[in-house]
Amino acid sequence: MRRKSHLCFITVTMAVIFLVMFVMYTTLNFHTAASERKKDFHVVGRALYKLDVSWPKFPEYFTGQVFGVAVSHVAGVVYVAQRGENVPKVLMFSTDGEFLQAWNTSTLEMPHGIFVANASSDPTVWITDVGNGPYGHTIKQYSPSGKLLQVLGTAGKAGSSLTPLQFDQPAEIFVHDATGEIYIVDGDGGMNNRLLKLSKDLQMLWMHGEKGQGLSQFYIPHSVAVDNYQRVWVADRGNKRIQVFNSVTGDWLGSWGSCFTEDAPYSVRLTPDQKYLVVAQLNTNQVSLLEAPPVGIIGQCQVVSSIQLADDVKPHLVDLDQKSGALFVAEIGAQQAQRFTPMTLGNI
Repeated sequence: MRRKSHLCFITVTMAVIFLVMFVMYTTLNFHTAASERKKDFHVVGRALYKLDVSWPKFPEYFTGQVFGVAVSHVAGVVYVAQRGENVPKVLMFSTDGEFLQAWNTSTLEMPHGIFVANASSDPTVWITDVGNGPYGHTIKQYSPSGKLLQVLGTAGKAGSSLTPLQFDQPAEIFVHDATGEIYIVDGDGGMNNRLLKLSKDLQMLWMHGEKGQGLSQFYIPHSVAVDNYQRVWVADRGNKRIQVFNSVTGDWLGSWGSCFTEDAPYSVRLTPDQKYLVVAQLNTNQVSLLEAPPVGIIGQCQVVSSIQLADDVKPHLVDLDQKSGALFVAEIGAQQAQRFTPMTLGNI
């Protein structure tokens, strides 16, 4: 009887050891495969950024198509918006790569753009929802932990360009940290093709809302950013150009198109020192840094550096850590977000 118990103990022990070794093996292979995939890129021009292959530490938390990313540099948190059936719509990571939390909210259908506002004082997370269901065509404000605070637009109803807060697949929002003023590009394939500026209390200040190829006209405006020199930068995706406006008056200042003959700009952000405009190009799988012009001069665009990603990565929207200068890229095709760090702080 004792011998039989001893044999049973040995059998169970061996089974446990085998199971542990199998889990370790599969986990190692998973991370190795992920790391190898991430390393498949090269830089054209000046090497300003390098890929951090260790971020995040557990990439298996990405379970859907990653559409947007936003960084809270004060809290050290990265928010990642993803789409898919039965997947959390927002994932939270630390800037060091630790997984923190998932938002299992039912109030988001198809997140597109995501932005952290008032990071230094009272942070909130804004998300544009381009869904066609009962929660879509809206822009939503959440607490840092995912509590719904406010909804702009009428949920489930696509609106016309005649009504300021009636959206049709709003693409992205940018909230100015100092003033609280809100900039919105509305029209990720919908009927609207608008750039709106709202006051902190949601009053219309100015708007450009005409579809076309002319000055101040848009075709699928996809991303918006504001620099420190009262200039608004808009990725005019359908027209393969970036348009620039005065943030106070709304006056048109210039346009860049020569850098986007092969593919349209999908995302626009500025590095913390305002030296470079960071642009994602989805179809050519590139993230480029363009030289930001001095005050009062728009001129022609000039690409300083390009990160050429692997085929079918599909970089969609980007954001930067305003403290470290780290660049985060949301990648639809690869179903992940990646972190790129400055080669030297002096460059960024």
